[in-house]
Amino acid sequence: MTPTPAYDESIPVLTEVVAEAAPPAEVPPAKAPPVDVAPVGVAPAADTVEAVAPAAPAAAPTAEDHENNAWQALEERLVARVLDRLQDRVELTLEDQIRTSLAPVLDHVATRLAAELRDGLQHTVEQVVSRAVSQELAHLKSRTP
Repeated sequence: MTPTPAYDESIPVLTEVVAEAAPPAEVPPAKAPPVDVAPVGVAPAADTVEAVAPAAPAAAPTAEDHENNAWQALEERLVARVLDRLQDRVELTLEDQIRTSLAPVLDHVATRLAAELRDGLQHTVEQVVSRAVSQELAHLKSRTP
């Protein structure tokens, strides 16, 4: 694996300033949930939810919100860029580790499989030869007067 340089100019550092400003987001006014109103003089049931006061209209985004959004967008871009660059390295490292850890296991499996195949083949050859010899002997016995 090649050593990585200590400083890569293509990777941004945290001290860089991003001059992108997100456009102000339009916030739709919040709707109050429907409130069930009991008739006058009738007590509400015990299992009903108490009426909720209508929500106050959302405050307009502040400069701090825009700055937080800009930092969040920068963070997301940095994470995406770092993950993209690390993906190839991670795949190669993972492949090497898997190959290294599986090599002894595969060697053992191949050795055992070869032994079992050899034993099975020997058994089959013994059966075939035994049957051929017995058939030949039976043939010879039937020919002799």
